Amino acid sequence: MRKFASVLIALAAMALSQPASAALQVDVNQGNIQPLPIAIPDFVAPAAADAAAGQNIAKVVRADLERSGLFKPLDPKSYIDQISNINVAPNFQNWRVITAQGLVTGQVAMQPDGRLRVDFRLWDVYGESQMLGLQYFTQPTNWRRIAHMVSDAIYQRITGEKGYFDTRIVFIAEAGPPLKRVKRLAIMDEDGANPSFLTNSYLVLTPRFNPTAQMIAYMSYITGKPRVTLFDLETGRSEKLGDFPTMTFSPRFSPDGNLVAMTLETAGNSDVYVMDLRTRKSTRLTYDPAIDTAPSFSPDGKQIVFESDRGGSQQLYVMNADGSNQHRISFGEGKNGTPVWSPRGDLIAFTKQAGGQFGIAVMHPDGSGERILSNGWEDEGPTWAPNGRVLMFTRTIRGGRGSQIWSVDVTGRNLRRVATPGDASDPAWSPLIQ
Repeated sequence: MRKFASVLIALAAMALSQPASAALQVDVNQGNIQPLPIAIPDFVAPAAADAAAGQNIAKVVRADLERSGLFKPLDPKSYIDQISNINVAPNFQNWRVITAQGLVTGQVAMQPDGRLRVDFRLWDVYGESQMLGLQYFTQPTNWRRIAHMVSDAIYQRITGEKGYFDTRIVFIAEAGPPLKRVKRLAIMDEDGANPSFLTNSYLVLTPRFNPTAQMIAYMSYITGKPRVTLFDLETGRSEKLGDFPTMTFSPRFSPDGNLVAMTLETAGNSDVYVMDLRTRKSTRLTYDPAIDTAPSFSPDGKQIVFESDRGGSQQLYVMNADGSNQHRISFGEGKNGTPVWSPRGDLIAFTKQAGGQFGIAVMHPDGSGERILSNGWEDEGPTWAPNGRVLMFTRTIRGGRGSQIWSVDVTGRNLRRVATPGDASDPAWSPLIQ
């Protein structure tokens, strides 16, 4: 079983000249952004045997930055200059001619101990200065992860926000006819690479990562009844969470990973509970005769947002983590469900049902500032990137032709499909891999 923490990468900042001012930047808070033109030549490889690694890393970095919607990687065919030595300042005029505002130069080289060394520089073309330079050491098979780390570093230096490329997505892989769908737990890199199955062919739903990205909580029907199950990515083992006589579902971890909030059905009534994973003691938080479900912790762990129909329709409510101060926050048109708190704490994303359609929306934790980000025929189940700037969700294709994973920027821009090996649903974003 491939585990996140087993990837050991040495990272060292190099002694670099820094610009007096950061003129090259992108304001991610703008709703309408012109992508930044950036040139990313293939990384230089002094040894011919390493050339493929240099080409592959540059290709992934280009794809990462383009996918963010904030950058416009220029076509390598347009380059009129070649990089042969990344330790020498480039001829900036040759890069200005092709309208590049940023330039990334890199080098790959196999070390005597068998590790791959990757160096890169980020240049401000018009400021004629170096903005960033980093050096990585890793096993050659980890070249793709190095590429994502380079992308994250560039994204953060230019936008001021942490990147999200060195992450993974757990999701439900779907196959089979509409009435006999096989749903398996699966995982892939953020860009859709390296997909693999984690479970056999039984019905699973709503997977969620813990804060270390080493454990997944999900709902399983393996016993014929919905049960919250924990899956350990390091060992590949799964275990039922608790020995409840009735259904448990919609799990989600607390920010410290010690608690799991979930829904427990008792005597036909669904309420929100939390279980302490250290003691396996469960505590009931809601007592309303309505359906209370889909809990999600705030990033500081002090509050929980959940959905309930206690007011006559499916709406969003917030309570303290101990169950006190339960109050409704959504009052707009339609029904609202599947809430999830942003890692930044400033927004709650949710599924909005109105006018016969399902869409992804966000609002502030006090219920103000509601905005629709996507409005397809059936868009639902949002999940946040760890920097709180991008969401993924499930889009069901009209006519029962399967489901896909899509993403959208928190401003409502850059709506695009996420690559999956087949039909897919219920995505959950991991934290940045450590």
